[in-house]
Amino acid sequence: MAWSIADVARMSGVTSRTLRHYDEIGLLPPAWIGSNGHRYYEEADLLRLQQILLMRELDLGLREIAAVLDSQADRVAVLRQHHERLLAERDRLSTLARTVGRTIAELERTEDKENGMTKINRPENLFEGFDHTGHDEEARERWPDHYEQSRRARETMTPEDMERWQREVTAQMIRMAEFMTSGTPVTDPAVQSEVHAHYQGICHFWTPNAAAYKGLARTYVEDPRFRENFDKVAEGLAEYQRDAMGVYAEGRLG
Repeated sequence: MAWSIADVARMSGVTSRTLRHYDEIGLLPPAWIGSNGHRYYEEADLLRLQQILLMRELDLGLREIAAVLDSQADRVAVLRQHHERLLAERDRLSTLARTVGRTIAELERTEDKENGMTKINRPENLFEGFDHTGHDEEARERWPDHYEQSRRARETMTPEDMERWQREVTAQMIRMAEFMTSGTPVTDPAVQSEVHAHYQGICHFWTPNAAAYKGLARTYVEDPRFRENFDKVAEGLAEYQRDAMGVYAEGRLG
């Protein structure tokens, strides 16, 4: 029995675009291609896709996954090797839970209802535990090479490096909120200078072109997790950041 690429996408939740990419890089070629040009997959291919998705959940890169599947390596040993990553992620989520609880308590104490802003006593604590570089599944699917570049860059960072970077992210958001509340247009050179600093920070992990940078900007608004973080600093900041990044992308990256 064979399934079309649309069938596999529906069953697995993996987009057709991603399946085509997996075929192009030799990770998951279809069993055969019909005269209509459509890809068809058999049971063995579905099992391989299941293994790919499992290893993706363990944060293995596509090259690592291909090496494991094609070399017939000891898969149990590979899983054991990455078990430590899961334990580290568990610890990160515990830190994130403490961060959210602390933020809720602080917001309840310090909310300023007159100007819509929130007074945070220690703003650097807002983002403790957040993985800002994992900008979402869209990046993994649409720009897989850039996603892998970002993942490798994160692995080279020490906890101190990550803390310094998180503090700067927080500081940038606060500066952008100040521009927004003062009515500064997103086209203002000072705002664009701040966006340039943001872009340079992103480039430490991956180098987005204009389309990718605008896609990241949309994620800040459309992804509830990102939007909530911006709104904790100032209501409407996500849209302001998106619009400012759009101007930057058109003017500097287009």
